[in-house]
Amino acid sequence: MSSPRFKLSVMMFLEFFIWGAWLPLIFGYLPSLGFNEWQQALILGAFNLAAFTAMFFSTQFADRNFAAERFLAFSQLVGGLAILALAFIHKPADDPAASAPFWPFFALMLVHSLFYVPTISITNSIAFANLKDPQTEFGPVRLWGTIGWIAASWPFVFILVDWAKVPEFGSVPFTQWLGDALGTSKKGAELTHATSYTFVAAGIASLLLAAFSLVLPHTPARPAKEGGEKLAFVEAMKLLRTPFVLVLFIVTFFDAAVHQCYFFWTSRYLEFGVGIPGNWVMPAMSVGQIAEIATMAFLGLVLKRLGWRMTMVIGILGHTVRFLAFAFAPFPAVAIVVNLLHGVCYAFFFATVYIFVDEFFPKDARSSAQGLFNFLILGLAPFVSNFLWAHLGVTYEIGKNQWDFQHLFLVPAGIALGAAVMLALFFHPPETARAPSKDLAAEPQPA
Repeated sequence: MSSPRFKLSVMMFLEFFIWGAWLPLIFGYLPSLGFNEWQQALILGAFNLAAFTAMFFSTQFADRNFAAERFLAFSQLVGGLAILALAFIHKPADDPAASAPFWPFFALMLVHSLFYVPTISITNSIAFANLKDPQTEFGPVRLWGTIGWIAASWPFVFILVDWAKVPEFGSVPFTQWLGDALGTSKKGAELTHATSYTFVAAGIASLLLAAFSLVLPHTPARPAKEGGEKLAFVEAMKLLRTPFVLVLFIVTFFDAAVHQCYFFWTSRYLEFGVGIPGNWVMPAMSVGQIAEIATMAFLGLVLKRLGWRMTMVIGILGHTVRFLAFAFAPFPAVAIVVNLLHGVCYAFFFATVYIFVDEFFPKDARSSAQGLFNFLILGLAPFVSNFLWAHLGVTYEIGKNQWDFQHLFLVPAGIALGAAVMLALFFHPPETARAPSKDLAAEPQPA
């Protein structure tokens, strides 16, 4: 239990427990507090803004000035206190028509995001620095982050039950009792109040990680090499001059945009497109995270057998297949089963990108390089694509809670197919990873 790999697995579990605790339910929680559309957009956009600032500022400090585990501890302490405080911001009890105070809520979400988002890159860097064989070992360690996400979301299926309306346990057959429990959700003010506990769960997990970070393997700062670039993010961005890195950067933008479409539309598709009951939407979507656990477990083997390019191409094509299934096979069973491809989409592309960055980017700028790609995956791509996916909703709306999902999902399917073709044709990294101390930007590679 004191092994570095065990500690790194616990780190990943807590890191993604924090995010998974509040994100799935916040889209419905914000309107219940009375926030209007632009206020909701600002609150949700705090996460995207943090991905931008992390690339230019936060990971710069982690790379050049601080031991990574200490940076993680401080960030989780501040971010944890901020998100914990969100649980105590409510609508005025004496004026149901009023909204909750917007600016305190936005400020706290912004503080949490500014301190939390950089830790996604930092935890990757800590893991890569302390694993003997990252290609083989990172997948099994990172899958504990997925387990943490699932562990955070499933208990709220029961926490949000209106137990006052559920028969007393033992008074009816168990199957009937369980069906009544899962189908009897809190509503109105009670639901809003119960949902606020997602921030309590996230805050407690963040404070636990802050404390646990102090026993993580020491990962010292990496000062700039003599004669090298002092700003880590500048060194990371210089690598975009290398053709195969630039291709991967562009493809990552498109794949992350398509990935955002999944979260933007799938819950509505499951409920209104194929008729899955609303209280089963979250479990149906979590099938993807469960599949991700299995996929991450053998990612190292796939990389060794297929290589970087083919593994990533398969990951992108997973989106194409999933959205085509949504478009042309609108049946509950198909919609649930095809979500198993989420594991392929995440592990074979996004996790592989993180491993690739660790292999090919200069040692003293890896956290900033991770932040560079996190800026696309968590910041720019979802922020920009949200406007596209919202526009598609207007374009293909055919009635209240009704959309032409067939034509809507052909758009992300086509984008993913184009990105896969681009990667297959133009992404040609060297056969072997360079030595960590070598400056890849100084020696551009052929495309």
